[in-house]
Amino acid sequence: MAFFALGLHRCIGFDTLRQHRDALHACVDTHAVLAPLAFMGIYIVFVALSLPGAEGLSITGGLLFGVVWGTVYIVISATLGATVLFLVAKTTLGDYLHAKAGPWLRRMQAGFQDNALSYLLVLRLIPLVPFFIVNLVPAFLGVSWQTYVLGTFIGIIPGTFVYASVGAGLDSFFAAGGDFGAQDILTPHILTALIGLAVLAIVPVLYKKVKGPRR
Repeated sequence: MAFFALGLHRCIGFDTLRQHRDALHACVDTHAVLAPLAFMGIYIVFVALSLPGAEGLSITGGLLFGVVWGTVYIVISATLGATVLFLVAKTTLGDYLHAKAGPWLRRMQAGFQDNALSYLLVLRLIPLVPFFIVNLVPAFLGVSWQTYVLGTFIGIIPGTFVYASVGAGLDSFFAAGGDFGAQDILTPHILTALIGLAVLAIVPVLYKKVKGPRR
């Protein structure tokens, strides 16, 4: 893919954040309004074009803006980007995007027909299906944009908070420099992020076990 061929994935990597942390923070401090807007614009493009690396951007958001504001900026940006893709899927590009949805469309049809908002919230809260698939399929199944926006906005908050916590934890990790011990690594931000990641990893397994016997 061109994204990887151009090496753009390295721009949001761990090493890049560590190397340019001070410069990035200085930029945010100097451009208190423009920096968040620029970050949000980039995030919207990533989601709207279904580019890989949104998780890395979420971590970057937590590193640059902290857990709370990072979460706010990411949730708004991801919702806007997903909504753009949702609306585009209803245009002349619908056939192409319909093909990208592939077999997921039929699998998810019943859930959206039963209760679109509840099902969308489940898909956003529990990462059972790739994010870009959840962005597309509702457009082909007649889900209203109001339901889509509401379900997306609310549903991605917990996961976003976790990734922002990872970024904030990385920031404190980098700030400790080269001479640090276990007490420096296990900061509140990092502990929160680790617990959150563990929960995100285990919830899909638990959900499948609960739902499995009912089918």
